[in-house]
Amino acid sequence: MAVTELFAGIPVADFGAARPWYERLMGRPTDLVPHDTEVAWRLGEATGWVYVVADPDRAGRALVTVLVDDLDSHLGELAERGSRRVQSRSCPARPARPKSWTPTAT
Repeated sequence: MAVTELFAGIPVADFGAARPWYERLMGRPTDLVPHDTEVAWRLGEATGWVYVVADPDRAGRALVTVLVDDLDSHLGELAERGSRRVQSRSCPARPARPKSWTPTAT
């Protein structure tokens, strides 16, 4: 089996509030709007996508990991967009420094 695309889904309870939240997190508008309660962003030149969909029954259960080329630069960009760090942990076995972020309300 050859994988050609990957879609990582994030179910949310309040789509109206979630869409601008994720637009701030991604730093841009959506790349794809399949319907009124689903949006998606393509991640770089990769074949990966993150989509946000209204699904109150499964909301709050997503886990998505994104690796970036320059973590410090990306953290700075998030801060400029009004985001704040809410969780940080290191992984001694890898040089990566995983971070969890949440944009603040504007």
